[in-house]
Amino acid sequence: MEIRSLAIDIGASSGRLIQGTLEDDMISLEEIHRFKNQITNKRDQKGNEHACWELDKLYNEILVGIKKSKSNDIESIGIDTWAVDFVLLNSANEVIGDTVSYRCHRTDRVMEEVFDIISKEEIYNKTGIQFLQFNTIYQLYAVKKSDPEYLEEAKSFLMVPDYFNYLLTGKKSNEYTNATSTQLFNVSTKSWDQEILKQLDIPSSIFNDPVKPGTVIGEIKDELKESLDIEELKVIAPATHDTGSSIVAVPTNSADYAYISSGTWSLMGVETKKPICTKKALEYNFTNEGGAYETNRFLKNIMGLWLIQEVKKELNDQYDFGELVELAKEEQAFNSLINPNDSRFLNPESMIAEIKKYCQETEQVVPQKPGELARCIFESLAFQYKQVLEELTEVTTKEINKIHIIGGGVQNEFLNQLTADITGLEVYAGPIEATAIGNLLVQYIALGYIDSLEEAREIVSNSFTIKNYTPNLSLEEVENNWIKFKELQN
Repeated sequence: MEIRSLAIDIGASSGRLIQGTLEDDMISLEEIHRFKNQITNKRDQKGNEHACWELDKLYNEILVGIKKSKSNDIESIGIDTWAVDFVLLNSANEVIGDTVSYRCHRTDRVMEEVFDIISKEEIYNKTGIQFLQFNTIYQLYAVKKSDPEYLEEAKSFLMVPDYFNYLLTGKKSNEYTNATSTQLFNVSTKSWDQEILKQLDIPSSIFNDPVKPGTVIGEIKDELKESLDIEELKVIAPATHDTGSSIVAVPTNSADYAYISSGTWSLMGVETKKPICTKKALEYNFTNEGGAYETNRFLKNIMGLWLIQEVKKELNDQYDFGELVELAKEEQAFNSLINPNDSRFLNPESMIAEIKKYCQETEQVVPQKPGELARCIFESLAFQYKQVLEELTEVTTKEINKIHIIGGGVQNEFLNQLTADITGLEVYAGPIEATAIGNLLVQYIALGYIDSLEEAREIVSNSFTIKNYTPNLSLEEVENNWIKFKELQN
């Protein structure tokens, strides 16, 4: 018996609709529709310019993809996107203002203003979320400062996938894994933190009680059934935070691994039964995000392949990613390193200029050629993974013997090998489409076709090729450059 569902997976640069077919404890994938996503600069009525998402266009693409799949007997769909961004709806259920992207500079220095109201320690003890200037808490406080009338008018707060679910079903909800990313969610009570909302004067009435991954949000609206020419279609909330979905698809049930969900961001961490909100976790700026099926994702955001994506764009896309990797291989090893998580790399006017400036300021060889820039990025990311690995081991006291890399970054075999070489651990790479797979697996569990997360991960292991990388650099070579990298963190 073939069971088909549709994963709608939208990232910072593109979106796609992936059809999953479950048959005989195996899952296969077919891409139904792909479309671009990009940030657009818009100027509001007050003359302020913001980096914004175009959600209307994304929603139209979702409908195009559903229409393409209508002849395939799809039982359900699930939507995941990036985290932290949101829309506010008024009493007429209209979007208030623009949907501003987390990469917008409106939250520059806002985090420090919030600390004047609520201490960093109090926020962390309550929410367990790492401090990033674009977290939802700081975005909402920025709105409170610049456009207080928006919050006065708001009747509903919906994160991006919640908003798409509302457009499809007419039902409003806040999904749990995405809600936990906001730094407004209490990890102990598992609900919105009323004290933080009150202290920041953000109305608590706009938030819905969170629903867990696997919740059936509802049937697609009747008017959409008619326009899309479909009879019925369930909308199920997967882990709507794309990282939450990707971790569902880690192809192992062992406990001795760390994961890296590799894409625009690299999300590196471990699964734990409970949040870890210790002083050391705060010092290292780890985050505790809700996972599917009563798991906690203890992890850290690393700037990731955003760095090479921006370099590629600045080079007018004259090289594809594979060509940049080949050029990197030809350059001298460990010529120059950067701290990938330096805030200067979040959304610079020129990534290439910023990398060169960083290397110049730290008295290193300044990369000039595309291959030198690429090698600098890849080696720096691998050393950043090593640093996070050491911090993970210290904070959790967990034995970590291997690393599972999942997501689009799996295709960068050079970075996979560097990760094995520099961390000294075996690396298992795959599956590539982890986010869509995890999204689909939660739908299949909700529909009753898979019994558990453990069974789902067995299906992933059986269905997709996982490639193994073993360390082959000398300890001396790694150690010398590891010392150099750590000096850059100070």
